[in-house]
Amino acid sequence: MKTRIGIMGYGNLGRGVELAVAEAPDMELVAVFTRRNPETVKILTEGVPVVQADEAENWKDRIDVLILCGGSATDLPVQTPRYAKLFNVIDSFDTHARIPEHFANVNAAAEEGGRIGIISVGWDPGMFSLNRVYANAVLPDGKDYTFWGKGISQGHSDAIRRIKGVKNAKQYTIPVESALESVRAGENPELTTRQKHTRECFVVLEEGADAAQVENEIKTMPNYFSDYDTTVHFISEEELLRDHAGMAHGGFVFRTGKTGVNKEHSHVIEYSLKLDSNPEFTTSVLVAYARAVKRLYDEGQRGARTVLDIAPAYLSTLSGDELRAHLL
Repeated sequence: MKTRIGIMGYGNLGRGVELAVAEAPDMELVAVFTRRNPETVKILTEGVPVVQADEAENWKDRIDVLILCGGSATDLPVQTPRYAKLFNVIDSFDTHARIPEHFANVNAAAEEGGRIGIISVGWDPGMFSLNRVYANAVLPDGKDYTFWGKGISQGHSDAIRRIKGVKNAKQYTIPVESALESVRAGENPELTTRQKHTRECFVVLEEGADAAQVENEIKTMPNYFSDYDTTVHFISEEELLRDHAGMAHGGFVFRTGKTGVNKEHSHVIEYSLKLDSNPEFTTSVLVAYARAVKRLYDEGQRGARTVLDIAPAYLSTLSGDELRAHLL
C-alpha cells in the first residue's frame, strides 16, 4: 500500500513536494491544503482535491504523512505543533537558533497526539547537518566551517516579505571567497559570522512604504541579518521578475582536523551542493524523510525527531539486501 501524502501550503515548496511525490513509486498525493481560496489553486496532479486549510483535521485518517510547506519565520512555529497532534508531520524549519525550542514544542504535540514528526529537514538544516556530525565524529580534533551560496535563501526572502511595506523580495547569501579558499587550503582561519558571508537583498516596496524604515528592519532582524554585512536594493517588480526569478543555491561543509602522535597529519573533509532549484532539492529531501516518518510510525515510535536521529536505510526504497549489495 502506498504512503498517502498531504501537502500543507502550495507555494514553491508545495509544488516541489508534488513533483517529488510523483517520482516516488511508494507514495501517492491525496490532498493539497491551502489558506487561499481552493478554487484559485491549480495543481499538476489530476484528481487530487485542493482543500481549505481549516478543513485539514477532517482528513486525519486519510493521510499518512502531512508535509508542511510554510515559512520558518511565522508559519511553522505555529503549524507544526498544531498539526503534529493530528498527523504524522515533516517540516523544513530552518531558523537554526530556534531549533531546540521548535523541537520541544513539536515533540510535546506529537506525543500528545500519538504521532511522529521530523523537523528541520532539507539541505541545511538537513544534509549539511548530517555531514557536520559525521565529520566531527571522524575528526574530533578539528574545526567546522559552513558556507552557503551564492544563492537565494527561501527562508530569508520569506522573512523580508513579512515586513510591513514589502510587496516582494529575494535575498542572496554570498560566501566571502577569501574565507572559503583559506578553509579549503587547510589554514584553519578564525572567522566571525560577518567574515564568512554577505547578504544582498532585492526588495519591491508597497506604494507609500518607507524605504529607510524597511531597510532598517531588514538589517537589524535577529537570526537573519543583524550579524551580517547586508546590502538592500529597492527595485521594481518588473526588475525582480526579470532578473531574480531563479531559485539556484548551494554551499559547502568543511571539517579540518589533525591526526598522528604529534598531530602531524592534516585532513580536510569537504561536502558541497550546487542546486539549480533550491525548493525542488529541498522537497526531494522532505519526501525521502516522509518515507522514514511512515516507517517509524509503523514501528510504534512517537514524538519528534531530526535528521540526526534517522538511520539512512529508512530513506530508501531499496531493501536492506539491495542496499548492502549495491550502495554499501
